[in-house]
Amino acid sequence: MRYASLGQVPHKRHVQVRDNGRLLVEEVMGYEGFSGNESILYHLQSPCRIASVGELTPLKRDDWTPDTHVHRLADLNAIESGGDPVSGRRLLMFNGDIEVSVCKPTAALKGFYRNGEGDEVLYVHRGGGVLRTVFGRVPFREQDYLVIPRGTTVAWELDSPEQFWLCFHTPGEIETPARYRNRYGQLLEHAPFSQRDFRPPDELETHDESGSWPLTLRVRGGLQRYALDRHPFDVVGWDGYVWPYAFNAADFEPRAGRLHLPPPTHQTFQGQGFVICTFAPRMLDWDPEAVPLPYHHSNIQSEEVMFYADGDYRARKGVEVGCVTLHPSGLPHGPQPGAVEKALGAKRTDELAVMWDTFRPLNLTGLWRVHDKPEYAFSWNPDVAGGEAGTDGQGPEESVVTGPSA
Repeated sequence: MRYASLGQVPHKRHVQVRDNGRLLVEEVMGYEGFSGNESILYHLQSPCRIASVGELTPLKRDDWTPDTHVHRLADLNAIESGGDPVSGRRLLMFNGDIEVSVCKPTAALKGFYRNGEGDEVLYVHRGGGVLRTVFGRVPFREQDYLVIPRGTTVAWELDSPEQFWLCFHTPGEIETPARYRNRYGQLLEHAPFSQRDFRPPDELETHDESGSWPLTLRVRGGLQRYALDRHPFDVVGWDGYVWPYAFNAADFEPRAGRLHLPPPTHQTFQGQGFVICTFAPRMLDWDPEAVPLPYHHSNIQSEEVMFYADGDYRARKGVEVGCVTLHPSGLPHGPQPGAVEKALGAKRTDELAVMWDTFRPLNLTGLWRVHDKPEYAFSWNPDVAGGEAGTDGQGPEESVVTGPSA
């Protein structure tokens, strides 16, 4: 992440800084002890200050272990809305490296939230608003990724009752892919985005107020409640390399080749044991002999999950916007019979999808079980009864969008 600064910051670190005669409290917020990226924030009050301590409520996981190991499809559109941006999160899948939840909040968060044990990425499928943070305000809209470093105190302003988010949590660190950066950390010219595409906080909120504010801290596998008697957004300035930001999927610059390019071309973020990719609208392979669908492939060491975010899926059976597919390790997957022939000559795709690949097996939850479409497993075999009710088992990288030339 690049250097950024907002508000009043002194010329030197660790020196006396005053605001109207008041000595400010310096907070260093960083990764890897004092060896990783960090930011320095200047508070009106001590960030350690609390008024009372509430309960620590363990987070419960409703595991579902299917009887069969097959490709799976779930329709997330049917998940009911409710809750706030924290209590409304419903866990869909997880392993030791990542948790993926669906959140469709309808209520405002009472107080503030801080994740003390992991970084978060929120993909905004529907809705928008403002992510309010101790670093300042980050407006967000549909198709935004919101990247929130651990330890960041936040709240949300929602601009509509229709919200639909994917929430990623990791005990590791969310980063841009290492191969996109030079040895100094700057994004390279051939990266599919630049630092200009990342939208940092644009307005600092500085409150010097007494009162009562709830704070929910995720830590030790649970939610710890506190009451604060000072408003937590009391920062008058900060600078550094750790800060929340928004990045829109429309700002991802897709790559195309004469022949098919594999999924790592679409990588957007990396974490410990997983990647997140953006399959953005793009031109397809242009060689006259090209097959604009991928070869069948086996996820020997990974689990592939695809969320279908936008575009025309009418050419396929059962996979609609708002659906998610899981292609687990040990099973090959690829285009449905007949899809390759239909794809020949296609010039572009207008589909948008978010994919996450994990390098350890994923556990499903009862939420997936409720919305599971078991016929999907037979969608590659039209000779099996019920296969016609399934889908074609393709992700966007395995599909062709219908258009004037299709």
